[in-house]
Amino acid sequence: MILKQLINSRGTMLFIGISFLLVSSCNSNKENVAHQDIQVVSIPDTSTINVNYISNRKPLKPSVLIKLPVGAIKPENWLQETLKRQANGLMGNLGEISAWLQEKDNAWLAENGIGSWGWEEVPYWLKGYGNTAYILEDEAMLKESRKWIEAAIASQRPDGNFGPKRIGEDGTQDFWANMIMLYCLQSYYEYAKDERVIDLMSNYFKYQLNVSDDQFLSKSHYWQRVRGGDNLYSVVWLYNRTGEKWLLDLIEKIHRNTAPWEKRDNTLDEINNWKEKREGTEWPSWYANLVDWHNVNIAQGFREPAQYYQLSHDKNDLKATYDDFKIVRDHFGQVPGGMFGADENARPGYSDPRQGIETCGVVEQMNSDEHLLRITGDIFWADHAEEVTFNTLPATMMPDLKSLRYITSPNMVMNDDQNHRPGIMNDGPFLMMNPFSSRCCQHNHGQGWPYLIENLWMATPDNGLAAVIYAPSTVSANVAEGKNITVTSKTNYPFEQDINFTVHTQEKDLEFPFYFRIPAWADTASILINGKAIEVTPEAGKYIRIDRIWDDGDEVTLSLPKELHVRRWEQNQNSVSVDYGPLTFSLKIGEDYERKESDKTAIGDSKWQEGVDKENWPSYEIHPTTPWNYGLVLNKENPEESFTIEKREWPKSNFPFTPEDVPFVIKVKAKQIPEWAVDQYGLAGELQSSPVRSVQKTETVELIPMGAARLRISSFPVIGEGENAHDWRKTK
Repeated sequence: MILKQLINSRGTMLFIGISFLLVSSCNSNKENVAHQDIQVVSIPDTSTINVNYISNRKPLKPSVLIKLPVGAIKPENWLQETLKRQANGLMGNLGEISAWLQEKDNAWLAENGIGSWGWEEVPYWLKGYGNTAYILEDEAMLKESRKWIEAAIASQRPDGNFGPKRIGEDGTQDFWANMIMLYCLQSYYEYAKDERVIDLMSNYFKYQLNVSDDQFLSKSHYWQRVRGGDNLYSVVWLYNRTGEKWLLDLIEKIHRNTAPWEKRDNTLDEINNWKEKREGTEWPSWYANLVDWHNVNIAQGFREPAQYYQLSHDKNDLKATYDDFKIVRDHFGQVPGGMFGADENARPGYSDPRQGIETCGVVEQMNSDEHLLRITGDIFWADHAEEVTFNTLPATMMPDLKSLRYITSPNMVMNDDQNHRPGIMNDGPFLMMNPFSSRCCQHNHGQGWPYLIENLWMATPDNGLAAVIYAPSTVSANVAEGKNITVTSKTNYPFEQDINFTVHTQEKDLEFPFYFRIPAWADTASILINGKAIEVTPEAGKYIRIDRIWDDGDEVTLSLPKELHVRRWEQNQNSVSVDYGPLTFSLKIGEDYERKESDKTAIGDSKWQEGVDKENWPSYEIHPTTPWNYGLVLNKENPEESFTIEKREWPKSNFPFTPEDVPFVIKVKAKQIPEWAVDQYGLAGELQSSPVRSVQKTETVELIPMGAARLRISSFPVIGEGENAHDWRKTK
């Protein structure tokens, strides 16, 4: 029996069948064309094993989608521009800025693992930096990456352990930073095929297997216990390459010692968080349904049961990950942009759209979506990855990608260096665009864009290729039995509806299956092959599988017409947001950038290298220059008819994530709500229940894509009249 699970995301009813994820559910409708078979499928068929790329070995569950090696996918157009900005921005220059990345006294460069600088910062940074180097094939970046990789390999000790020595007061090791470095080593292996990586990981995992359970992933080291899924992922990666059976024992060991993300009967005292909630609120019973409420831990830890499911084959493990996602979104994620309010922990009573998410949480959520897409093939995770990437990620950073902020919110009308506690959880200037502040996000933010690029395309078990996340790119991949092809995706997606694929083969009459994801929002998708419409109707939330003989120069045009949709957040004061395909829109607010001295606006743990010219790395406050406190005036019967879309020229900058360069805006009638103002904490006042009464004049306001708005209102009150309209002052 298919399990029906309701998740409220992008205003749709998502029915996730666990059996639906395990077996390809085909709605066959084959064309009567020689050598061409076109089907609608739920996921790729896993009854065969890809001969070109390494996938899950038995007894692991078969891989549904298979990651291509780093460098196989190259960004084009706006995505290439974004990655180059990152390479020239903070991430690309952090090695000369951050004290944690300096060579002097760095534990990651020391063979004995001892030094003043040596925890998560180096591998956090190297995840993004190294993979960007491999994708762009930048010689200087490749050389810098190799320095740290060589040091990590050289650091392995006779017992198999490697990296900095971090031992807690209880005598147990902190394995967390090594989990991140394993990602870096795996990427390097994909790029260079250096067998020393296999040797290092094999010896290290033997070491971990010999550590007693009471010493392994101990509670005394907070991060490692809740993020054990990262360690598990690397063990699976190695097992698929070596087949060593003892690695399966280590998977079991990691799972039983990782915080129980599948557990639903925790006591509130067991929950490892800061125990801060709104004054006057009680601990709700549902708060015990998740083992941890730190935003980054949620974003990367919730997937661990699904990762373990690959070995356990227990559908309840897979279900636990979906349940975790739903629990968080039900209570703190009733906001647009794909994330949730947890600045830095999700706290009862703090679920308004002004609550934010760490930049770390954003990129880790993207990484989790990509993991889960490969494990399950479920299009939901690709849709969600796009939602987070296009709407939340760009706004976390300055357009030149030279500084970023710790917390970004759907409703954010001030970006300054002030302390906003308890409205924002922590003390400090956490809304500031500062290249030196918040060391975790400072080093970790770089993985978002290159990891997305690596997961745009995937191999399939039937020796085919799948386009799973859409953006302008070119992929080089092996299909059939070792036949290399390249496919170029020419598009301005998500800012336009057509994606044009051109297939280049090195020989004639090459047959292989080609999969195209149809997003859940795309109800009227269509496909042309060499200008001719296919006879099969694509279905939203499924794949189109085209198995045919392909010739060099064949073209496929996937059209994903966008329809404007008003999403109502009933559990968050009946507010609304506006979607147009994968994009969500925010109020266009005038932005005044005020330059600040970075060392005077950074938090206490910010540390940079001696001699850094801070003048080259300024911080910025962003102040509103136009009103922001608008409620929307909507057509009650057909709210979507309240909006007008105005298209603009594609920006010469090739970077569409600024208010000046957005390719289109949406216009709508609105009224100001004078009582909705900045509150005592320096934040946008919390929403009151809609509909809201306003006697102000009706104006026309512009909405721009959420990712382009560094100041924004994304969850709007709705203006109403009559007895059902609320007076903001009386409901406050």
